[in-house]
Amino acid sequence: MEDAAQPSEITTRRSKRARVPAKTKFGENQSQDRTSEPSDQSPSEADREGSVDEFVEPRARAKRNRTEGSSTAAKKFDQSLIEVIKGNGKLIPQVVKLWVEQYEKDPKPAMVELLMMLFEACGAKYHLREELLDETDVDDVVVALVNLARKGEAEDYQSSKKKEFKNFKDNLVSFWDNLVIECQNGPLFDQVLFDKCVDYIIALSCTPPRVYRQVASLMGLQLVTSFITVAKMLGAQRETTQRQLNAEKKKRTEGPRVESLNKRLSTTHEKITVIEEMMRKIFTGLFVHRYRDIDQDIRMSCIQSLGVWIISYPSLFLQDLYLKYLGWTLNDKSAGVRKASILALQNLYDVDDNVPSLGLFTERFSNRMIELADDIDVSVAVCAIGLVKQLLRHQLLADDDLGPLYDLLIDDSTEIRHAIGALVYDHLIAQKFNSSQSHAKGDDGDSSEVHLGRMLQILREFSADPILSIYVIDDVWEYMNAMKDWKCIISMLLDENPLIELTDEDATNLIRLLCASVKKAVGERIVPATDNRKQYYNKAQKEIFEHNRRDITVAMMKNYSQLLRKFMADKAKVPSLIEIILHMNLELYSLKRQEQNFKTLLQLMREAFFKHGEKDALRSCVKAINFCSSECQGELKDFAQNKLKELEDELIAKLKTAIKEVADGDDEYSLLVNLKRLYELQLSRSVPIESLYEDMVMFLKSSKSMDDEVVSFLLHNMSLHVAWCLHAIINSDTVSEESLSSLLSKRSTLFEQLEHFLHAHTEVQEEGKRANQPACRVCIILAQVWCLFKKTKFSSTKLESLGYCPDSSVLQKFWKLCEQQLNISDETEEDDVNQEYVEETNRDAVMIAAAMLVATDVVPKEYLGPEIISHFVMHGTSIAEIVKNLIAVLKKKDDDVPNIFLEALRRAYHRHLVELSRSDDTSLASKSVKDCKDLAARLSTTFMGAARNKHRLDILRIVKDGIDYAFVDAPKQLSFLEIAVLHFVSRLPTSDVLEILKDVQKRTENVNTDEDPSGWRPYYTFIDSLREKYSKNDGFQDEKEGTSVRRRGRPRKRRNIQGKKLFDDHSSSEEDSISASDEDARDDEERQGEEEEEEAPLIQSIRSSAKLRSLRVSREENKGPTNPGDSGRATDAIAASRTSGASS
Repeated sequence: MEDAAQPSEITTRRSKRARVPAKTKFGENQSQDRTSEPSDQSPSEADREGSVDEFVEPRARAKRNRTEGSSTAAKKFDQSLIEVIKGNGKLIPQVVKLWVEQYEKDPKPAMVELLMMLFEACGAKYHLREELLDETDVDDVVVALVNLARKGEAEDYQSSKKKEFKNFKDNLVSFWDNLVIECQNGPLFDQVLFDKCVDYIIALSCTPPRVYRQVASLMGLQLVTSFITVAKMLGAQRETTQRQLNAEKKKRTEGPRVESLNKRLSTTHEKITVIEEMMRKIFTGLFVHRYRDIDQDIRMSCIQSLGVWIISYPSLFLQDLYLKYLGWTLNDKSAGVRKASILALQNLYDVDDNVPSLGLFTERFSNRMIELADDIDVSVAVCAIGLVKQLLRHQLLADDDLGPLYDLLIDDSTEIRHAIGALVYDHLIAQKFNSSQSHAKGDDGDSSEVHLGRMLQILREFSADPILSIYVIDDVWEYMNAMKDWKCIISMLLDENPLIELTDEDATNLIRLLCASVKKAVGERIVPATDNRKQYYNKAQKEIFEHNRRDITVAMMKNYSQLLRKFMADKAKVPSLIEIILHMNLELYSLKRQEQNFKTLLQLMREAFFKHGEKDALRSCVKAINFCSSECQGELKDFAQNKLKELEDELIAKLKTAIKEVADGDDEYSLLVNLKRLYELQLSRSVPIESLYEDMVMFLKSSKSMDDEVVSFLLHNMSLHVAWCLHAIINSDTVSEESLSSLLSKRSTLFEQLEHFLHAHTEVQEEGKRANQPACRVCIILAQVWCLFKKTKFSSTKLESLGYCPDSSVLQKFWKLCEQQLNISDETEEDDVNQEYVEETNRDAVMIAAAMLVATDVVPKEYLGPEIISHFVMHGTSIAEIVKNLIAVLKKKDDDVPNIFLEALRRAYHRHLVELSRSDDTSLASKSVKDCKDLAARLSTTFMGAARNKHRLDILRIVKDGIDYAFVDAPKQLSFLEIAVLHFVSRLPTSDVLEILKDVQKRTENVNTDEDPSGWRPYYTFIDSLREKYSKNDGFQDEKEGTSVRRRGRPRKRRNIQGKKLFDDHSSSEEDSISASDEDARDDEERQGEEEEEEAPLIQSIRSSAKLRSLRVSREENKGPTNPGDSGRATDAIAASRTSGASS
């Protein structure tokens, strides 16, 4: 063994000395970047000045050394090539070296071994005969391989989940890369080895079996990449030789060295030409077909490889002949391919030297690059925005082209908004891309003022909607340091810089910016999260937030009072300005001895509370004063609590005076404003208004004609006071009889007033009449108070007397009033005078209140549950989502869902019969029929998939009970079979369908149906449908609309064009055929792409900020038959006209 090892060691040493460049650069360090500069691979100075003999000698030595050690290496590696590729990739360099030595000794058997490895890598075992290798036709072999695949004898190694094949793909790529590098000094240029391999690879890449195309494309693309590596090395050698030749010519001496250099230069140039020709052959034979392959992974790998080729070897590939493929694939239907194309272009535009060659390409495809910023796929859109930034950096886009991008500042996706925010900051605020812009010099304050001025100019476009302004601020905040320059912002607001004059609009926007920036700096969200998850921060982040809180407090401490005094009278500025204190460190007022400033600040907040009557201003004042009274320490805390007590006393006194003035005939404005103040205060804390409560009750009883808002806020304040009294009793250790009887008395008085208004509004209000705010308030307050005093909550306790459940007559009146609010049109609801509290008094809030009663078992579900569910599909997406969630709750509780569903269908059908009897308008009757059918369809889809099998008996019960109901007093109600029951029959297995068919037919055995043919027509229609379903055996088939798939990310947009037509303008006559299996695969992909969009989540119908967010597009565009909940999809439909996953 020792004798055998010694020659191997000598061989290795000599081989290293003879083949340093190839061995070191490409044999052992495969992970190195192959796009390095040519100078890194050029010979050393000693090589440049060496003789011709020295230059040629290493090759001869290497040959001798290889043959000396081949026998020993052969003993070491007894695995075949494919086994090495499937197994340990570390052996590949040595195995390749051994194979090349074998090829140089005897080409044919080595060639056969390599080709058989190539075939088996594709998944098929095919044996070539050595003696017939030259006569074997490539096409015959490929046809045989395709036949093997059709017989199922091909195996997919690269997609295999088996552990032993996990490195197959990487090993295969490494093998071909090592083979090219190892052959660079010989077999690479013999025009036999690689020509034969390339022919088979191209042929296999054009075959129908997908696995053949995948592996052949992988090998072909890697060959070009490896050829580029060799070409760059040869290019470096050519440059070195040219320099040496120029140096020799300057000596003006002719001799063998000049002749040798000329010969070397010519040989190197010929080698480069041969390699480039092989690259072109693979490109035209493989790439131009596979970049449009049906398999998106093949298309993506083609584009990724092309991007690498252009960057690595621009002398050949950086021209429009190749660039156009990157432009065309920007329209690919696959997001991965579009992203690969964008990333390749980003790498191209990163290199400044490439930009002049990209001029025509940019002109042709820049519009599409801009469109991709609004791509359906979020990752593609973000990458496209980065690409647009690069175009702006090179000044290849005009500002007019960027208009559509700025709309994305208010996009749903956080990633897209922040990417656009970075672009807006760089381009419009910092103006990094404008070479003519003279950047501000001097201290940071000047720079911040300039940036803030530009930001205010942007915010002017969004001044009409504060929510949109907050979105823009959130987008840019991360990149704009001027937003954290608190002193600069305060200085601008106080007009301390005479060179900057703020308009009233700018001051409002700057205060909003200051408040939003403060919230961001201390870790709060200023834009609602789409996932509604709570944010968690690590210790380092919390320390940063606390540091920011201290900085904000120090900056605001001395100037806060001045800002409040200056803007005290402005209702648009006060809310944001006062909210800032919620994010300050109040302890610093004591530490910095600024107690007087704090006291002044509290006094100003109290003045602001009594100066304004708007919701936002009042809510901010209440939050701020409560925060100060709870977060301060020592003397300041006592002072804040005293101020709060004074505020409560003053408010109660003002209310008593206002009630007396109104009773004496004065104006109601003072009473309304102070009721709003009390309402906002009671939302956060208990206010002692026992004496005032009686005054409110007497006032409601005595006053006959009051303003709607006054009535609403009187009832709300009374209900809140009752709620706080109940809270005090529940949390008290001992409960006195006096407090209990007082609460019961107040509750009785409240119910008396609520039921009085309930009765009055039920009688007065007619369907279609304007939304009555007190009617909504009565519904919501009643539901809330009933929930507070739910009977089961207090049963078997000492407080059992507090339990309450409304009787059936009150409950029916309650629902009748709710139903009237639901039937109010969208336009009428939008025109409500009081927009401040619109989210608390709209029909969504009414439906949520009613659904809450059923979901929490406050009232018997047998009446109210079916009534609510019968309105499932009548009032738009937001109401439908509320009902959908109620059904989910009922199913989880295992309530009698079949009976509730059937009763809901009966109620809807009854409404249809009433509409049919009292109206001659066929359109109204047809609408009521459609509502019934839609309700039945939606309810039946709740029994989909596994749920259908689980709830088979429930479905059967609905069908049988529905048939019983339809045959009561037949044939008057037989249309119920066709309208409602039929939708549930389709969810049953065929055995049950046959049973139902027999049962229905038995019911008419002794009935003469010819007496009333029109009345019995629904019966025969139902029978025919049952027979058809049974004969087709489609009882298990789900309807298409029921099989929606939950999607994540951005809402799906309508595609502009079909993916098949993307390349009509540059189609090839040599288009290869695709197998039937691949056509089926494409159909599956397209069907998956057309699945319905998931409806908006329930939170969007509840949360006011999200509701307003969805209304950013003008509501006039959505008026008509559409519902407010559909506005988000309407926006997407508009946006889809300009961008989709595969637009042209």
